[in-house]
Amino acid sequence: MLSLDVLRGITVAGMILVNNAGGPQSYASLQHSAWNGLTPCDLVFPFFLFIMGISTYIALRKFQFRPSAAVWKKILRRTALIFLIGVALHWFDQACGGEFLAFDTLRLTGVLQRIALCYGVVSLLALYLRPRQLGWTAGLILVGYAVLLVLGGGYVNDENNVLVVADRALLGVNHLYTKMPVDPEGILSTLPSIAHTLIGFLCGRLILESDTLNRKIIGLFVAGFLLMAVGFLLTEALPLNKRIWSPSYTLVTCGLAASLQAVLMYFIDDRGKKRWCRFFEVFGVNPLFLYVLSEMAAVVLGATEAKPVIYEGIHTVVANPYLASAVYSLMFVAVMGAAGWPLYKKKIYIKI
Repeated sequence: MLSLDVLRGITVAGMILVNNAGGPQSYASLQHSAWNGLTPCDLVFPFFLFIMGISTYIALRKFQFRPSAAVWKKILRRTALIFLIGVALHWFDQACGGEFLAFDTLRLTGVLQRIALCYGVVSLLALYLRPRQLGWTAGLILVGYAVLLVLGGGYVNDENNVLVVADRALLGVNHLYTKMPVDPEGILSTLPSIAHTLIGFLCGRLILESDTLNRKIIGLFVAGFLLMAVGFLLTEALPLNKRIWSPSYTLVTCGLAASLQAVLMYFIDDRGKKRWCRFFEVFGVNPLFLYVLSEMAAVVLGATEAKPVIYEGIHTVVANPYLASAVYSLMFVAVMGAAGWPLYKKKIYIKI
């Protein structure tokens, strides 16, 4: 399944790219939607959760999906470790800004925290529920969440939004992302993210349990098409919205991820077209390590004021500020790739 590593690598490289714009102006495709809508930037995180669902199926399949003390320990340890790394990254950001003990304003939500929760919940559910029950669980979560959004003003970007109310009541405003009222990795919006990962898990079952590669590819592509079709049909009532992780957003992005995975399986695993994908393999085999490294590097560059100096140096050569910002982002990704290259060559895989 080289194609799975490649898609994971494309996704992680994309996450690093969109998180590290060089200047204040950047192309719209490299920015998240302000509210409703979908840009290429909005695809990277959901793609990662979808791939994590597939990887979780592969990992638990080795244990025949049977609960045991060893499996529980493995799941809980990894969940706690990823979650704490996410919190530590936010502390590192504050510490580099001179606030070493400002725990009263430490952000408790974030990308890694959501990844940890989705992994932990889906893994434990998979130990006790049959595949059909997991499918029903994902569907019920999305239906329940849709009702919650409609009744709780979930599509209104203000402080009365039920997602904002829940986050502030449970965590407090000082522990949240405060650029907009709705935290993009809030508590309630983690529910559809869990359903998202469950869909990836079930697609992993489709891939692993199909008896031929052609059936794997066709089955996954059909599943992707159906998910996208249902998701787009829902957009009239429930618009695509990454910040609240709307049900339509969940289905459409899962469908896109499944379709792209099927295409990569065809070209890489079936046709053997592998030469172009080595760069993304580097990111795919050490995804969380390189993501964490990129976040730490971004914090250091910002705290030392090296980032604006580098950007201005690029801007003197590239007059267009949008292009200069994109060049900075691409250079940043290239540096992270260079950091991962020795690990890839030596087959060193850092497991988190």
